[in-house]
Amino acid sequence: MTLEATLLSVWRQSLVENAKVVVLGGESFPVLKTSKMRLKQITFQFDGRTIRGIEQNPVTKTRWAVLARLGQKVMQFVENGSYVAVVADGKVHSYGKR
Repeated sequence: MTLEATLLSVWRQSLVENAKVVVLGGESFPVLKTSKMRLKQITFQFDGRTIRGIEQNPVTKTRWAVLARLGQKVMQFVENGSYVAVVADGKVHSYGKR
């Protein structure tokens, strides 16, 4: 499975299907909620990398938050403290190297 397909699968299972556990390649990863905003988050492994998906906070001032406020399902993906991609309504948007 490619990284893009994996991110889409995590997004779909956690935000669209409201699964409590995401299954990737036979491994299970629990979907947790942040303590303050109760946003869904999941930490999973892909190709030896640890990636965390976080539901977009709709009260921030980003363009992704605007989409979340409009009802779209948006999830940010972070690796080693840096954003690597976002999935918004089934479309993956990768962040380039800075």
